[in-house]
Amino acid sequence: MPVRCRPGSAAGARRPDRTDRRSLTREEAPVELHRPCRLGDTGPVAAEVRAKLAVLGLMSPAEQLSDPATATYDEVCDRAVRHFQQQRGLTVDGLVGPETYRALEEARWRLGDRLLTHAVTHPLVGDDVAALQQRLLDMGFDPGRVDGIFGRRTAAALKEFQRNVGVIADGTCGPATFKALDRLAHTVVGGRPADLRESEQFYNAGPALTGKTVVLDPGHGSDARGVRAHGLAEADVVTDLAARVEGRLAATGVNAYLTRGPQGGLDDTARAKFANTARADLFLSLHVDANVSPRASGVATYYYGNTWLGRRSAVGERLAALVQEEVTARTDLLDCRTHEKTWDLLRLTRMPAVRVEVGYLTSPEDARRLGSPAFRDAVAEGLVVAIQRLYLPPDLSPDLSPECPAARTDERTDPDVGPRAEPALTG
Repeated sequence: MPVRCRPGSAAGARRPDRTDRRSLTREEAPVELHRPCRLGDTGPVAAEVRAKLAVLGLMSPAEQLSDPATATYDEVCDRAVRHFQQQRGLTVDGLVGPETYRALEEARWRLGDRLLTHAVTHPLVGDDVAALQQRLLDMGFDPGRVDGIFGRRTAAALKEFQRNVGVIADGTCGPATFKALDRLAHTVVGGRPADLRESEQFYNAGPALTGKTVVLDPGHGSDARGVRAHGLAEADVVTDLAARVEGRLAATGVNAYLTRGPQGGLDDTARAKFANTARADLFLSLHVDANVSPRASGVATYYYGNTWLGRRSAVGERLAALVQEEVTARTDLLDCRTHEKTWDLLRLTRMPAVRVEVGYLTSPEDARRLGSPAFRDAVAEGLVVAIQRLYLPPDLSPDLSPECPAARTDERTDPDVGPRAEPALTG
């Protein structure tokens, strides 16, 4: 089923005036993205990608072609896309699928380019929203996590700011609010207010696991079986692992929910919506990885964050480090460390979320481990203990400093930097 993507402005196009409503609401004809745009592709989609990269300064405007039909996704474009993906915390594969395309669209907006308001069914998303959220945080307001999504908390924080500066508190960031923000541009900022708010809210819930809600997300499902190698399918492995974690959590009094059954399947947006609707306290997504090289192996964890953009989930980062520490302590999996990402699944969930890649099915050694029920029990035990440790008061749980191996992030060991799995290995 094709994904309908909205094209952005062409290279060199005038940015919308903040007071021109027509320029802010005008939409061009959508481009249909039937499959990811990749090296060697030619046509309007390749032209659109090149134009977006040029707007962001990642390609020279001189590279643009007058005829979109002859535009080619060449090696220069591929390198620019990979650079953009690395910057934005996406999977670095050079493919422009729906997630990378949306990120390219969001990156073109700057605070002041358009009116910002809360739309319940289709929230505004973009770098301008993230900039507004960061400004509000720096001034002591609470828009929630800096994720670039204009939601209810952002609207409430904006209204509070408007009341404080004497602007009509309508929750719309328009000319008057932009002027107020400009007047306060030199406000003294510092620290990590978002981290402090998230941590305080989390630990105020208390250390007891009883009554907490944890959503477990076994990856893939239905017709999408994920990685297939050495007689195993990713969907089956993580479904079994999730069931083992669910049973252990239920025994401690946790309300544990699965995003899908053995035969079900959802996209990432639906999985995040499920967790948000359940008002989960934590979200844990389970996957296994793949690579063209059978030597690639080990366990890695991912949390929401991007150093270049100045965003992260502090509690999610801590949970990722705890999971990494506990799983590697109980198994002989190679420690591939923790990594920050801005994947939709981590970004759209409103609670601390972690994705765990428990080994590589394309590795004979990891596949042998994952096929063992005893090994899956050990991994499940590590995941549960990590959750238990997360809820301990900070003074009772060992601090995972950057010097701790499980807490370190090293891009050289990031499984996403380098070749991905062969298409034949995925369902």
